[in-house]
Amino acid sequence: MVDVSKKPPTAREAVARGRVFLGEKVFPLVRDRNLPKGDLFGAARIAGILAAKRTPELIPLCHPLPLSQVEVHLELDAERQSLEIEARVKTVASTGVEMEALTAVAVAALTVYDMCKGIDKGIQITDIRLVKKTGGKSGEVILEGGLHGSQKT
Repeated sequence: MVDVSKKPPTAREAVARGRVFLGEKVFPLVRDRNLPKGDLFGAARIAGILAAKRTPELIPLCHPLPLSQVEVHLELDAERQSLEIEARVKTVASTGVEMEALTAVAVAALTVYDMCKGIDKGIQITDIRLVKKTGGKSGEVILEGGLHGSQKT
């Protein structure tokens, strides 16, 4: 594990995104909130939040951090028959929360897959990536626009 003890704690935030392509069988069921397994949006949101909190247990050498906020947003895209997932994680610490945001998106997407796989196993999880981080030595880095307030550069 990298020694961050000499780095001052700063307010830090990371935003990650991913997409789940649902397809023509699954998309209408998700849109109409009519999945056999129940509330996909609530389950995926909670799964993402819990995953962010457990990131150091999942990613080797990842520092345990006191998370001040974890948000997971899910937004349907009818044109692409997909679901976009965005996670926003905040802390005040000596290292960033990029891994927590990425883990939240990944586990939320896996939860969507699990809840829909009985209908169509062809669902695809794609494009999990960091879109923004703030705080620390590098300051603000914006890689692309987010669902909720990031600016595209």
